[in-house]
Amino acid sequence: MPNPVNRSHPAVSAWAALLQVHARLVPDLDAELRRRTGIPLSWYDVLLELDGPAPLRMSDLGERVVLSRTRVSRLVTELETHDLVRRESNPDDGRSAFVAITDTGRERLRATAPHYLAAIQRRFTGLDEAELGALGTALRKVLGPTDLDLRPN
Repeated sequence: MPNPVNRSHPAVSAWAALLQVHARLVPDLDAELRRRTGIPLSWYDVLLELDGPAPLRMSDLGERVVLSRTRVSRLVTELETHDLVRRESNPDDGRSAFVAITDTGRERLRATAPHYLAAIQRRFTGLDEAELGALGTALRKVLGPTDLDLRPN
């Protein structure tokens, strides 16, 4: 069995590549979205998750965008000040709240979406559809079963 500390170990090599891609692409995509639309990537991610038929509990939103409770609360506050989301009290549990996208938030999401998609497509230009499909399948397999539906639409 290969030494798992060695970067040539297939799992370690894959993990290192995943971390490097994430570390490089996330700040790059964030900077591009900010420059083109004025929307940070974190805002876009939250708006995208809220763009459904029903509000989300703050805790569910935090899980979907992979943020701590404190960070998601701060982010929602920022979005509220720009009228992109609103908090709604939870009538069944006074300790939790729901978050809903506003009409303004939905408009900004729709306006930003083409830039987001184009930026992602530019970064994956070297991969064909089969490779993109295999990459998505492999990453979802690593993730394993979750409560979140991460399958493509």
